[in-house]
Amino acid sequence: MRESKIAILSTRPLSATTINDVAAKVTIDVVSFIETKNIIGDVIANKINEIAKQKATIVFTSMNAAEAVIHQLSKNKLQPDWNFYCLGTNTKKIVADYFGEKKISGIANNANDLAEEIIKQKNPSIVFFCGNIRRDELPKKLNNHHIAVDEIIVYETIETSHLIKKNYDGILFFSPSAVNSFFSINQLPHQTIVFAIGITTANTIKGFCKNPIVVSDIPEKESLLQAAIEYFEQIKI
Repeated sequence: MRESKIAILSTRPLSATTINDVAAKVTIDVVSFIETKNIIGDVIANKINEIAKQKATIVFTSMNAAEAVIHQLSKNKLQPDWNFYCLGTNTKKIVADYFGEKKISGIANNANDLAEEIIKQKNPSIVFFCGNIRRDELPKKLNNHHIAVDEIIVYETIETSHLIKKNYDGILFFSPSAVNSFFSINQLPHQTIVFAIGITTANTIKGFCKNPIVVSDIPEKESLLQAAIEYFEQIKI
């Protein structure tokens, strides 16, 4: 049985509360391998303001997009008549806090299921607020079902690589971008367990190493951390 605490590296910031809640079980280091930047300039701001005058169906697949759009709306004290489809409960919470829970028409844990929800409810068109390196699954599937997608980029992802010299029992990855950034200058010891927030992130990891990969059932930071803790607790038994 292992006596020392498990050492985990998170490649995305975690709240102090989250880290403190698990401090008795694991040691967590946080090194962010990507940064996100709001890139809403005058042209995009005007487009958002115009869409705000209309009824529209809005899709957010990331917290960053939701936060960027809400920041723009709040500057002008706008509360548009939109309904929403969200990927993940954290994104849903951000939207619900500003627009209200009743404005959310659908939520899913992956892009494919979210697209299915939009298709099922027969939406003729959607506005997809996203980042500069968003995945293709959702817009491609919607287009294949003749749903018009107005894609508007509101933030960009910047890779920020760091050389990691410490050996960790587990590493948490939250996006393919962070995976690419990490492996651009790092390699993993064969004994390190890798934890991925979703299948797409897991598949990206497979392109760089053959380490065991555990995928979270729910695409949220806290759920991925909990999956890691439960994995190592089972090893201890």
